[in-house]
This record gives sequence, structure tokens and C-alpha cells, in this order.
Amino acid sequence: MSRVDAFLPLLVAVLAVSFALSPLFSSGFNGFTADQFPLPQVDPPVQPAGYAFSIWGVIYLWLIAGALYGLRRAADHPHWAAMRPALAVSLGVGTFWIAAANASPLLATAMILVMAASAIRAMLRAGTGTAWLLVRPVALYAGWLTAASGVATGVVLGGYGILSAQSAAIMCLVTVLIVALAVQARRPGEWAYPTAVIWALIGVIAANAEGPNLPVILLSCLGIVLLGARALLTLMKEPKR
Repeated sequence: MSRVDAFLPLLVAVLAVSFALSPLFSSGFNGFTADQFPLPQVDPPVQPAGYAFSIWGVIYLWLIAGALYGLRRAADHPHWAAMRPALAVSLGVGTFWIAAANASPLLATAMILVMAASAIRAMLRAGTGTAWLLVRPVALYAGWLTAASGVATGVVLGGYGILSAQSAAIMCLVTVLIVALAVQARRPGEWAYPTAVIWALIGVIAANAEGPNLPVILLSCLGIVLLGARALLTLMKEPKR
């Protein structure tokens, strides 16, 4: 094992903790605020209802549990080692993300795209075995970031007048679904990934129920059906133990 590989388990554990503690050093984050943009974004249709962001509590605790287990019990296991470089990048950027989001939506959007890409890479490179502490917390994290990166991009596009808020929402939701289905196809048995995306889509439906905004709601429902159906079919095909 190289010195870098020997250091990575500790680095990932430290970054998982610092990532989870980062909200304590800011005012928190439940979506961009209207006054952060040249064109104020009041309840943009791409943004989930505020309660959906509570998933971060589960993500933080699960990532810490997995990182600590990996440090103590699987520091040199190849199934863990393969995912650690990408996960370290994502968590390292994520430690500073809330501060960036409260200061600059453009910077935060660029950062969350890096976080999402790195988290997806980590999930796809993770090995098998001890799934509840190895790949599953990373998959939940990657799924939420897939949705969140689309949300951030959509709000920025609307806030800077590049597209209308409605057009940005539809374009970004379509992009999120394409990416999510492609990632799910690479690892169809990892249900935590689509679960996080579905949770975000439910939040989008809740945020658009008043009106209602039927195009956004129907698109979100389609995504829930497609992701959920593939996950259920894969679970049903798995051999019983």
C-alpha cells in the first residue's frame, strides 16, 4: 500500500466529519434566496419544498458511519480503496459548499457539479460487501447531489435571465432524469441512489402543488415512476438468500 492509499481512509473520515459540521459554521441552507439574483427567484419551480433538505441529516450521519467503519475495519480493503479518492474530492469541496452557496450561487453551482460528479464516480467504483456502510451511504449522497446540481443550475439559469424559471425547471429536470437513469443503469441494484433522487422529485411536486404547475409535476412523477420501477424490478430479480 502506498503512503497516499494509507492516508486516504483517515482523510475521508476527517472530511466526512468536517462536511457534517459545516452547517454549524453558517446560517444553514434551504435553497438559494430570491435576493441573490439579478432577477429575484421567489419559489422557483425547480426547487424542492424546504422539508426535502432534511435528507442531509441522514446523509451526514451515514457518511460518517461508513467512513469510520472503513477506517477501522477496511483501511486496506480494495473494495473501499477504489472509491476513496473521488469521495475525498467530493467531501472536501462539500465542506465549503454552504458558505459558498450563501455568498455566490454561481460559485456554489460550479462546486456542486464537481461534488456530484465525484460522488457518482465514488459510488460506481465502490466494491461489494458491507453495502450498508460501503456503497449505500455514498449512493444516497450521490443521488441527492444529482438532483441538487440540477436544482442549483435551474435556479441560476432563471435568476440570471438565461431562461425563464419554468423553462429552466423543465430543462434541468429532464437533464437530472437522464443522468439519474444512466447512473442507475450502471449500478441498478443500488437502490439508495434512486431513492434520493425520488425524494427530491417528491419535494419538487410538493413545492409546485399550489397552482398547480402541471408540467413540472408530471415530469417529476414520470421520473419517480421510471426510477422506482427499475429499482423495484432489480430488487425482485435478486436471488433470495
